[in-house]
Amino acid sequence: MKNILACVLIGALSFFKPVSGLAEEGEAAVIADFDSGQPVNNLGQKIEIWLRGDGSDPTQTCQMTFVKDDALGNPNGQSLRLDYDVDSPNPAYNGVRTDLNHFDATKFKTLNFYVKGDAKKGFPSKMKIELIGPDKRPSPHIIEGITSEWQLITIPLDEFMLIQDWSILEKFVVVFADIVSDPKVGTLYIDQVYFGP
Repeated sequence: MKNILACVLIGALSFFKPVSGLAEEGEAAVIADFDSGQPVNNLGQKIEIWLRGDGSDPTQTCQMTFVKDDALGNPNGQSLRLDYDVDSPNPAYNGVRTDLNHFDATKFKTLNFYVKGDAKKGFPSKMKIELIGPDKRPSPHIIEGITSEWQLITIPLDEFMLIQDWSILEKFVVVFADIVSDPKVGTLYIDQVYFGP
């Protein structure tokens, strides 16, 4: 069993290319693997927390850290940990976003990433993500079935129905919201965000 798992992990690692936007036909373009432990994605763009309004409401927060828990089992890899709190008497939403630097996704068919929840801290079984194109309109998608084990999420790009121009993508966004996130306080881990064939 260990040999089989090792082969699977080696195969998965060989699938990913570290330089996004330069993928050859049939290859994945990794947007963020978080392995540097810095708030910068594989495109050289910032990764940042965003908060509702001006961020001054202390009853709702989101924090990010980088942790040694790699979805692909890379001993030197890291993932992004998100501790969110949308348990507020006010409308509450926040999350994390990363710039895509006008990424051209026309030769790709899927958006993919690994996700898991923290069994001790609590986590939602579903989450909202968004892609933002050149018109600045968020195109949302709800992910369901999150567990405390790493799993690969694959979303066909045509499910982001508000994106009309795939040649200029602006942002990838994770959203925690009081009307979606249950429980309203918890922890999620995300790793290996990539566009795939």
